[in-house]
Amino acid sequence: MKEKKSVLLIGPFPDPVSGVSLANQVVKNILSEDSNFKVDLINTSYSRFDEQLGKFTIKKFLFYLFQSFKLIKIFNNRTIYITPGQTFYGVLKYAFFIILGSILQKQLIIHVHGNYLRKEYNSLNGIKRLVFYFLVSRFTKGIVLSNSLKDNLTPFINESKIFCLPNFAQDYLYKEEKILVDDELRIFYLSNLMKEKGIICLLKALKNLEESSIKYKAKIAGNIDEKFSKEILKLINELEHTDYLGIVNGQAKKNLLAWGNVFVLPTFYKMEGQPISILEAMATKNVVVTTNHAGILDIFKDKVNGFLVQKNNIKSIQDILTYIAQNKSEIKKIATYNKGYFLENFTVNSFKENLIKIIN
Repeated sequence: MKEKKSVLLIGPFPDPVSGVSLANQVVKNILSEDSNFKVDLINTSYSRFDEQLGKFTIKKFLFYLFQSFKLIKIFNNRTIYITPGQTFYGVLKYAFFIILGSILQKQLIIHVHGNYLRKEYNSLNGIKRLVFYFLVSRFTKGIVLSNSLKDNLTPFINESKIFCLPNFAQDYLYKEEKILVDDELRIFYLSNLMKEKGIICLLKALKNLEESSIKYKAKIAGNIDEKFSKEILKLINELEHTDYLGIVNGQAKKNLLAWGNVFVLPTFYKMEGQPISILEAMATKNVVVTTNHAGILDIFKDKVNGFLVQKNNIKSIQDILTYIAQNKSEIKKIATYNKGYFLENFTVNSFKENLIKIIN
């Protein structure tokens, strides 16, 4: 009987739900369902939602110290697949796993879900810079979301060992054919409600639409950053045609994607990579409104998949939404194209095939 390839997955898994934790869950499911692999995991999810990612706290330190007691799992697996953060502490918390895996000559794979790792490295000095380099350069293979993000790993890993693995949308979201409503503007936001994700700009733009008598309906979904919760909820409550749904998963998420026709993510988030929510919106026949940021332009073309807006710019968002409201024929044309474009490039099956090639 052929021996199974053992893989240890180390990183955040839901809950809470984020792009990284969702991707890790799908990786786990893919490998667990493949008879050639034996999968184990160490879940490093930290339950408290906090915009200050990478910030050192005693509570976090103790949490990750406890996780380090699971080091024994390194001995039992051939491949160690890690999705660290992109800050100094985001990498440092995996140090024991990285060092032991390297000593034992395991296949060490780093999967970077963003475009900040190299910026962080360039900002460091002295011992921090040396430690950061030492840890990331222990990896034998690297995975990034798209070609434009390869530079995040080239200081540490030979380019021939850096692989592109685009994100995906889960099958259950789009398998049923959507009845596209294109005679009214149905705007939705599906991401963490953080200032740098553009939520405050969007809500202020929606207020301006109301004052300009532009007809629309809007739904907002996601976890609210505690630091801005009062401001965000106040802005939502001031809007006549906007509902806040809270965190949506499963059927509730599917219903939101099926309801909408214009997805807005005006992100300028420093850790951004290639938002899964954009692909989910495309898969479910929605126009996408987003920014030229991180790896987004590797999966998105302006006036083809939707429309670009300027970062941190309320008027830019307002102008594009006004244009769509006044040119509703664009909705059906772009939304229908997006579904086909997604099916050709970003299914879980495509992700699975490429992932297994990299791990092998």
